[in-house]
Amino acid sequence: MAWPIPTTLVGQHAQLVPLSATHESALAEAVRDGELWKLWYTNVPTPDGMKAEVERRLTLQDKGSMLPFTVLDAGGRVAGMTTYMNVDSVHKRVEIGSTWYAARVQRSPLNTECKLMLLAHAFEALDCIAVEFRTHRFNTQSRRAIERLGAQLDGILRAHQRAANGTLRDTAVYSITAAEWPTVKAHLRWQLQRPR
Repeated sequence: MAWPIPTTLVGQHAQLVPLSATHESALAEAVRDGELWKLWYTNVPTPDGMKAEVERRLTLQDKGSMLPFTVLDAGGRVAGMTTYMNVDSVHKRVEIGSTWYAARVQRSPLNTECKLMLLAHAFEALDCIAVEFRTHRFNTQSRRAIERLGAQLDGILRAHQRAANGTLRDTAVYSITAAEWPTVKAHLRWQLQRPR
C-alpha cells in the first residue's frame, strides 16, 4: 500500500484536498493573483504551465514520491498548492514544499493552519520521525515563514540546484523532529488564536 495515501485535511481557515486535474483552471486563476512565477528565486508555475505542473505532481504521486494537495480558503475557493514531497516511506520522513498561495491569502491565518494540519497529519497519523522544509537561501519571506513555524535550520546546501534562470541555488534546509512536535503544535495553535 502506498504511503502516504491521499487524504483531505479540514481546518477553520483552509482545506487541503487531494490534487486533481479538474483543479487546473482554478489553480491557473489563483496563481495570477500575485504573479509569483516572476520572482527569480521561486519555482512557481505560470498560468499557462499549470496543466504541466498538475500532471508532474500527479505523476510523482503515482511513483510514491509526492502527495500533492490543492489549497482551498475558508470559502472553498482555490488559493494555491502544497505537497508532501521527497517521501521516504522507509524512514518515515517527508518534506512539506512546492507551496504557493494567491496574494489574497498571504499573511493570513491560512498558511499557518495549512502547516499545522500537514504537520499534525505527518506526526500523528503517518508517524513521521521528522518533517523537512527547503527554500532558496535568498527567499527571505519563505525562510522567515518557516522559522515562525518553529523549524530549525539544519544547514545550507551550497550550489545545490540550477535555477530556471541558470543561476545556482543555495538551498536552506529546515526541519521539525517528532520530539519537537508537541511544542511546535502548541506554538502554532497559539499563533492561530492571536488577534491579527
